[in-house]
Amino acid sequence: MAIIGLCTLFSLLVAPSASTAPIRIDSIIDGDTIKLTTGQSVRLLQIDTPEMRGSECHSLESSQALAKLLTKKGTLKLTTDPSLDEVDSYGRLLRYLFIGKININLKMVELGAAAPYFYRKELGKYSKKLLSAAQQAQAKKIGLWATCPSAKLDPYSALSTGSYKSTESSSKNTSGCDPNYAGCVPVFPPDLDCGEIRSLGLAPVRVTGRDVHGLDRDGDGVGCD
Repeated sequence: MAIIGLCTLFSLLVAPSASTAPIRIDSIIDGDTIKLTTGQSVRLLQIDTPEMRGSECHSLESSQALAKLLTKKGTLKLTTDPSLDEVDSYGRLLRYLFIGKININLKMVELGAAAPYFYRKELGKYSKKLLSAAQQAQAKKIGLWATCPSAKLDPYSALSTGSYKSTESSSKNTSGCDPNYAGCVPVFPPDLDCGEIRSLGLAPVRVTGRDVHGLDRDGDGVGCD
């Protein structure tokens, strides 16, 4: 599973509760999961994003969307929902993530980078807003709703978007995007290195065809990770 490192890009303080010291985000596991410098993982409540494992359609784009949102200025805090569990079966903290007044969970849905997921049909305090945001994103064909034809809006089931290969011809063969990669990596030539890919905000990038830019040095299918 690819992890987007954040420490070298920026450092964010999580607003502490009365009984805890400030903590920091270390990395992004995928579009709905982050890891703190303490080693604790946090699963964003009431949303689901495509899985990096299994190369699901729009998985890298969702992770990149979260990374971009985390660069916004403002106090960062994690909050619980009184009607939902605080920890899942994997030991991950279940939280809403805020930067200032921005609800990042909700924003991910608005961007079409995530879909609402009401696990066990449990409705949290933002469930209506999340569902409404998803319906609007789907109607406007934003994010995964544009690039993943097999994606369905069902808030009571985990999101499934299909594989990159099944949507490659419809979502990657657009103007200026190299069809050998997931996400809009510029067409080869010219040759790009990982420094340039990172400066474009595209790292990491999944190789779906031939690695013409030579980004995947270790051959694991993910370049510039």
